[in-house]
Amino acid sequence: MTIANVDTAPGVAVSRPRSALSLRLALREMRGGLRGFYVFLACIALGTGTIAAVNSLAYGLTDGIRAEGQALLGGDVSFSLVHRQASPEELGYLQQRGQVSTVATLRAMARTADRRQTLVELKGVDSAYPLYGDTVLQSGERLGAVFAQDGSPIPVVVEPSFLETMKIAVGDPFSLGRLDVYVADVMQREPDRLSGGIGFGPRVMLPVEALAGSGLVDTGSLVRWRYRVAGEDGPFDDQSLETLVADAEKAFPSAGWRIETRTEAAPGLRRSIDRFAQFLTLVGLTSLAVGGVGVANSVRAYLSRKRETIAVLRAMGASGRIVLGTYFIQVLILASIGIAIGLCLGALAPPFAGWLLADFLPVSGLFRLFPGALGLAALYGLLTAVTFAIWPLRTVYAVRPSALFRDDQEGGAGAQTTMFMVASAVSLAVLGGLAVIAAYDRWLAAMYIAGAIGVFVCLRLVASLVTVIFRALPKSQSTVVRLAVGNIHRRGALTPTVVLSLGLSLTLLVTLSLVDGNLRSTLLSRLPEQAPSFFFVDIQNAQKDAFVQKLDELAPEAEVRAQPMLRGRIVSLNGTLSEDWPDTEASWVLRGDRGITYAADLPAESEVVEGEWWGAPMPEGNEVSFAAELARELGVTLGDVVRVNVLGREVEATITNLRTVEWESLAINFVMIFSPNVFAGAPHAHLATLTYKEGGDEAQEIALLGEISEAFPTVTTIRVKDALEAVNDVISDLTIAIRAAAAVTLFSSILVLAGTLAASHRTRIYDAVILKTLGARRRTLVAAFALEYAILGLVAALFGILAGTAAARFIAVDLMELTFVFMPLTAISATVVAVVVTVGLGLVGTWRALGEAPAKVLRAL
Repeated sequence: MTIANVDTAPGVAVSRPRSALSLRLALREMRGGLRGFYVFLACIALGTGTIAAVNSLAYGLTDGIRAEGQALLGGDVSFSLVHRQASPEELGYLQQRGQVSTVATLRAMARTADRRQTLVELKGVDSAYPLYGDTVLQSGERLGAVFAQDGSPIPVVVEPSFLETMKIAVGDPFSLGRLDVYVADVMQREPDRLSGGIGFGPRVMLPVEALAGSGLVDTGSLVRWRYRVAGEDGPFDDQSLETLVADAEKAFPSAGWRIETRTEAAPGLRRSIDRFAQFLTLVGLTSLAVGGVGVANSVRAYLSRKRETIAVLRAMGASGRIVLGTYFIQVLILASIGIAIGLCLGALAPPFAGWLLADFLPVSGLFRLFPGALGLAALYGLLTAVTFAIWPLRTVYAVRPSALFRDDQEGGAGAQTTMFMVASAVSLAVLGGLAVIAAYDRWLAAMYIAGAIGVFVCLRLVASLVTVIFRALPKSQSTVVRLAVGNIHRRGALTPTVVLSLGLSLTLLVTLSLVDGNLRSTLLSRLPEQAPSFFFVDIQNAQKDAFVQKLDELAPEAEVRAQPMLRGRIVSLNGTLSEDWPDTEASWVLRGDRGITYAADLPAESEVVEGEWWGAPMPEGNEVSFAAELARELGVTLGDVVRVNVLGREVEATITNLRTVEWESLAINFVMIFSPNVFAGAPHAHLATLTYKEGGDEAQEIALLGEISEAFPTVTTIRVKDALEAVNDVISDLTIAIRAAAAVTLFSSILVLAGTLAASHRTRIYDAVILKTLGARRRTLVAAFALEYAILGLVAALFGILAGTAAARFIAVDLMELTFVFMPLTAISATVVAVVVTVGLGLVGTWRALGEAPAKVLRAL
């Protein structure tokens, strides 16, 4: 800017309103374009875009669940029962209220004539299914028309993955329990798939009436019956829906059914979406925090280039506040541009995700804008830009007219330091408060904010410590080492920026990698060594002894354990209904049905920590043993009364002891074990496990699976390794999004480094030219700069490894309750990434600096 860019009369400049004059000056300053602010814009755009995309996706999926609630649930309201079908009175009551569709779901073994078998998610449906939505078949036929075919074998429709697993095609026969069936069609879309939760096998659908002859549905079989209800003349309105639910609970208070309405379809999915969105939002905030360093560096470098302009303005009578307002307005304008770019990226994410997820999730709500999510992201971006720009802006007060004649950069800044410190603190507090208030889990968000601040402080201390250590080192005889060490601790060194930006992103990267690795290791590596090889479900009383005997014959070296198995729902604790019990980390115990059992002896892996186990003679009253850790989280203890509903019968029992449970062993574990007198006479099935003492190999397990499926076709066999792999696939899908967000953070840190190196380019040119003039060779300078960058990258990597390992251990051990194992490969990868990034980016800029002609630069000094 020249003197002509402002009013020539100082009195005129002062008489104008400060805000108007600052705005006018800011707009004139920006006529030169955005050069020097590309990193600023990219950092704000990336962070804002990540948060906008994540929250828009969460809002869209939640709206999709709400909009498609009827199709997801399969009706306006669903009444579900475990083990038993609805009585004629219960079914008749529902049929009087509207259209009713009966659906049964269970797990079963599918077998071919050549002894190939696999676990399937079996679903029996009636002619009214589906009440809402459409089942899309590959042939284009209606489901009812396919199932209308009479005779044997029975027609079924399957998912495409079933054909791949079983190596069969449409028209080929196979067996389900005692049924002979054939593949009549392939299912491309199942409207209510999500209401069944995670499946451990492909879906197979058949007419529900065929289950009667399958041998799979018997007394105590683990089958869930769902009765979906829809209005005769259209959907129930909200008031009618509430009345129906209330009347049903009043008419059958002990039915034990679980009631869900279209407004509560897939509640588990909604909770998972909320939690997942919060986690990714925190990752996005980390990206913004890293980007904030880039903002601060960009503003600092820009103001450094504008020293002469600021000095001219001060010489012409502009006050410090006017100049500060000028550059603060520029920051706001630039932040708005970056935010706008980020919001455009965030707005495009939902429809793109809708295209990708159309076959898996309800995506009807994704094809629109989400003003709330975009507004929140914009506010995050603006607060981040302001928070990190305030402190560099204090240098405006340091510039005096004398800067035109001498290099005076710090004079006058001290008087205003307190004001800027307070402003920065207030802005940071608002940003942190917003993150906590907008969070699904505010305690977790508060911990994250505290942890992020702690990491920032630690990184700043590490950078200062590195500077002090390298300043105290003795002079090296090596020119390369001496130059590298001097660059690390000199005034204006890159040390604080490199350590801060790269250290923060590597901390996040190491944390996510170690948590992911430990979770996978727990599921697939360590557990199979101690966990059962097989679970066998729905073993009827009449076949239990023969079944156990057959297992002993097939695998005499293995350990076989069997346990009675029922399903029940906790109705109340100490007279307080489950839905009214205070929400805790163990509240999942009170939601839905739980596996329960009875036993005379304490399980071998458990230990009583409070109270006493019942012994001979058996107690006359109803007693129950509760898992100690869950009891503490729920807030129940000895003497408390648990009321459960099993097979439509409500039973009360007193907690007489608390015991340890090793959930990670995957052995037969239950939250509640009742005394034998409570359920010994109730109809039930059995659950069994088989564990190879030395660990079974693949061929051995497959052979046993074929033999036992052939001998007991109605028993469902779950191979633990297959189940763990299914869970691992789900985790893999989830971590893709997490890693993508982490990659954004790492990319932000790379941008910050690139911007910092670009800002220091002028200094590097002067250094290189002077050293070359004094006789330094190019390879010496390259080696010195490379060593400097490598040391800084190594420091950042070491901090990232230490802090990331500590954070991952806390998450794995304290939150996920897993066994934590440090993984050296992750640490090595982080170190390599840090060193390669810093050295690579550093040498790119250095090579350009080394290419400058000394004479040209020296004439400009």
